[in-house]
Amino acid sequence: MNVLRYEDAPDPKLGPKDVLVRVRASGTNYNDVWARRGLAGVKFDLPHISGSDVSGQVVEVGSAVTMANVGDAVVSHPSLSCRVCEACTSGREYFCRQFKIWGFQTGPYDGGYAELARLPEANVLPKPANLSWEEAASMPLVLLTAWHMLDTRAQLKPGEDVLLWGASSGIGVIGIQVAKLFGARVLAVAGTDEKLRRAKALGADETINYNTQDVVQEVRRLTNKKGVEVVFEHTGAGTWERSLASMAWGGRLVICGNTTGYEAKTDLRFLFNKQLSLLGSHQGSKAELVRGMREVAAGRIKPVVDSVLPLRDAKKAQEKIEAGDHFGKIVLVP
Repeated sequence: MNVLRYEDAPDPKLGPKDVLVRVRASGTNYNDVWARRGLAGVKFDLPHISGSDVSGQVVEVGSAVTMANVGDAVVSHPSLSCRVCEACTSGREYFCRQFKIWGFQTGPYDGGYAELARLPEANVLPKPANLSWEEAASMPLVLLTAWHMLDTRAQLKPGEDVLLWGASSGIGVIGIQVAKLFGARVLAVAGTDEKLRRAKALGADETINYNTQDVVQEVRRLTNKKGVEVVFEHTGAGTWERSLASMAWGGRLVICGNTTGYEAKTDLRFLFNKQLSLLGSHQGSKAELVRGMREVAAGRIKPVVDSVLPLRDAKKAQEKIEAGDHFGKIVLVP
């Protein structure tokens, strides 16, 4: 934690296709923790300003900006890419060779833990009018990730069973709602009965306490020994074997992270005999975020804000994230 600093930095300088946003709120994510710790194989420019989610008002636009206007209320789309290659123009910017997560892999664009943030015009979209600044800042990265995982990658179908780990996390609370929106039955997993009570209030159909219950046995009981068609994974090594053991024949596991470690054991006999599918997932396209935000604006997906802290308390926010001492998203306000 001693590498975190709250200090002044120069105002961003706009390029011709950039917009300058006065940040009203900045959402926190586990990638802020990874950036602070350092992550093998990922280059971080220093000094590093974290923050992949912001809501705010456009206060200046570059000379070549055509869609954004000064005064617009916007939220960030956290996937940076070239926007002109084959991957980008086919709607798969997450395969662009220049792809970065804004506020995680910074350079040349610093993140949103700031009073002012610079973004390409392509990386802002209108803030849903029904959300506060804090609620809006809690949404983009987790909504985009959960939507890409369940819709594009797992191709979740109505009536399917989903095992969802980390139901109290920022991505978990949105994953529950996206899965229910698609008509699935959600089996939510968390570590306390209070977190599970709140997950059920969000729409989870069944709940499992991993500290007091055998997750695999509970899945078998709740699915009449069938297992789940989809596993929503983002915790990694600590849950991986139980995830595989919980899958139905022909099931799909989709994973976007590894907060408990990245070296996981896989029994290949289960993989080929049960014809399981293991699906990696990373970020998503702007079109997916637009579709998700449309559901937010309609009130069918709701933000879940655990707490709002001053930006100077970013250290406290990251401590809460690491301890798992939260339900939903922690938001910082400059």
